Amino acid sequence: MGSRCAGVLLPVFSLPGSYGIGTIGQEARGFIDRLAAAGQRIWQILPLCPPGYGASPYSSHSTNAGNPWFIDLNSLVAKNWLAPHEIESLDWGDVPNRVNYAKVEQSSRKVLHLACARAGKWVESPDFVAFHEVNPWVTDYALFMALKTHFGGVSWLEWPQEFRNRQPEALERARRELAKEIEFHLFSQWVFESQWEDLHQYASSQGIQILGDIPIYVSLDSVDTWVNPELFQLGADKLPSNVAGVPPDGFSATGQIWGNPLYDWPAHRREDFAWWKERLRVQLRRVDLLRVDHFRGLESYFAVPTGAKTAGAGHWEPGPGLEFFQAMEAELGDLPLVLEDLGYMTEEVRQLREATGKPGIQLIQFAFDSREPANYWPYEMPRNAVVYTGTHDNDTLRGWFDSLSSADQELARVYCAAQDTALADLPRCFLTLAMTSVADTCIIPVADYLGLGSEGRINTPSVANGNWEWKLDETTLGAIPWTFIDQLTRISGRYSE
Repeated sequence: MGSRCAGVLLPVFSLPGSYGIGTIGQEARGFIDRLAAAGQRIWQILPLCPPGYGASPYSSHSTNAGNPWFIDLNSLVAKNWLAPHEIESLDWGDVPNRVNYAKVEQSSRKVLHLACARAGKWVESPDFVAFHEVNPWVTDYALFMALKTHFGGVSWLEWPQEFRNRQPEALERARRELAKEIEFHLFSQWVFESQWEDLHQYASSQGIQILGDIPIYVSLDSVDTWVNPELFQLGADKLPSNVAGVPPDGFSATGQIWGNPLYDWPAHRREDFAWWKERLRVQLRRVDLLRVDHFRGLESYFAVPTGAKTAGAGHWEPGPGLEFFQAMEAELGDLPLVLEDLGYMTEEVRQLREATGKPGIQLIQFAFDSREPANYWPYEMPRNAVVYTGTHDNDTLRGWFDSLSSADQELARVYCAAQDTALADLPRCFLTLAMTSVADTCIIPVADYLGLGSEGRINTPSVANGNWEWKLDETTLGAIPWTFIDQLTRISGRYSE
């Protein structure tokens, strides 16, 4: 990442927007402008793929697709593909600081279908042809999504056998009969990619690097498993015998069962990790830096028997280790990765991270939480690291502090010389602690700059509902303390001219 720098974490869906969800239009450009003016260098986002079950971007129907609900509809009005009243007459949700995914999806589909029908011979345009040549995965994705709609949204594992097993005659028939729906998904992906490329270029022109995110696992109900079942630990019935999870720890007595299918790493080795190389290639075209979620799963992963009631029934299996990174860089060159190495750290995981030379992650919250066994004291952080007050999986600083034991609260106050500091002012003590740490890069969630409580939390692991919904409204957008961000960035030696 280079010299000492700072950035913020804000998912695209959390940007302010008039149509229920943050988009990649003017609001995103305005946010980039404010970041640049405050001396920031990095805008960290979450995965750009369409959300899956529970609205999670970490459980998508595709690892490569972009989220069409992020498309800037105003730009489609400018192209005369939509009329303003056609957008404004729809229901996008009535809570300005929460995303209502059901309403956003329903309304977005309506207007994007209209735009697709009015865009003329877009499928023959040089822009679309070029997009399709660089993104061949989109063909299978569009067919998969059209079939999913046709079969009422059920998992591909519940489709008729001829489609579940991808029989050529059945797929060819589907391409004819579902041509309009297939075109809709091709159109949506092309428009998303075009708009995102424009936004990425704009960010670069303003000196802002975008830090993306790649989930380590894919959803069982995804085009990835449908097209490539041989790359996953699936039986003859296409069902997994073991699924991904994490063991019990100080935060969860029973661990977590994520439910994702596990990779068949020998199969990936036999094809020289070609699927992974293409996946990284797609993501690195979109972003400047890339966070690898659950990096420790590449050293060894936790396998939980399908149907187990708790993750305590799981066991560890070896991952591909350094061989994986060597194969990626032999094909793609030096990779600008950030390795998310939180949770169940072992010496083997530390050694693998150090062998890659990539920065890991440090959390200010963990330094003062007696449930966390690892050492996260600011003065002991390595320079080659990205420090956060919290990630998308953590509570906000206010919410986190409220949940601490009285002993942990006292320790944190003493460390920050904040024994008499009002609760509302405490977040700035921890912000200063993170920004003045020795770590080369510091990234702060926008909700922490705003001093929000748990209402500003993005995700609560193991909780099914209410996640991935928080967004800025006009009030919170205007309350972002840009002057304070500028000042803190300067005094901590992180200001980017």
